[in-house]
Amino acid sequence: MNGRDTELAKARAQAQLRRGMYLLPSLFTCGNIAAGFFSITETIKAISGDAPTHLDWAAIAIIFAIPFDTLDGRIARMTNTASEFGKELDSLADAITFGVAPALLALIWGFHFLPSTENPTLLEHLHQAGAFICFLFLIGGVSRLARFNISHDAQPRNPGRPGRKYFVGMPIPAAAGIVASTVHFVGGLPVPNWWVALLWLGMVGLCGFLMVSTWRFWSGKEINFSRSHPFQLLFLLAIVFYVMLRYSSVVFFAIGITYMFSGIWARAAYGWSRRRRKEAGGVSETHTVEAKSPNLS
Repeated sequence: MNGRDTELAKARAQAQLRRGMYLLPSLFTCGNIAAGFFSITETIKAISGDAPTHLDWAAIAIIFAIPFDTLDGRIARMTNTASEFGKELDSLADAITFGVAPALLALIWGFHFLPSTENPTLLEHLHQAGAFICFLFLIGGVSRLARFNISHDAQPRNPGRPGRKYFVGMPIPAAAGIVASTVHFVGGLPVPNWWVALLWLGMVGLCGFLMVSTWRFWSGKEINFSRSHPFQLLFLLAIVFYVMLRYSSVVFFAIGITYMFSGIWARAAYGWSRRRRKEAGGVSETHTVEAKSPNLS
């Protein structure tokens, strides 16, 4: 084999490796879709029997899909294999796994199994309101995805620290994680009475609103694991992984609720600080005017 044939063989091997690297992020995206499809099927199975088990598995599947959604984008950037096809596939996967699946789970878990001993009129209104709010959650999620795809360097209404990266509005995986972690927190046991269903209405509606809001949410994109010492990082990750597995219901619920209220708190704190600055500016301007006014006494 001469030198030209060797170069052609190397080029062919590199092209094949390149195509394989492009396939790797899409495999994680397909894992995301598989988890969403499994969640939907488990939620449907819950209607016919053994509801807590099926609903709990549906919630776990959504939580399990979040790392897949995080890794596909990171792997594409690390391997320099990001593409328009991958971006569109990822958005469609998120619409299924973090839009349709949690909306269906929220509807069935929160309203389908309400006891028949409740007021029939109240149950009817709760079912209708639940279907409407869960639909709004889905619309908010896909709208959040569409805005993310067309936005370039979007800035939140309440800016954060310079140099830190933020999401504009709560990302759809986080909203889906809040729904799923709540169901997993109670082991999939359906909502038992009407007043808990009302609280659930408010929670799902709040998640939908936060997704379409322009408030800032921490993105975590500035975290760079390559800067850390590998053995220390491995030890820390092992501890975190064990705690998450051992106390998954409490840990995931606490993470979801904390993340949700962190965005609400950031918006409230920004509003308070801006109001204080305006008041301080008004007071200083008044003192300046009084100092410049002539003494008429």
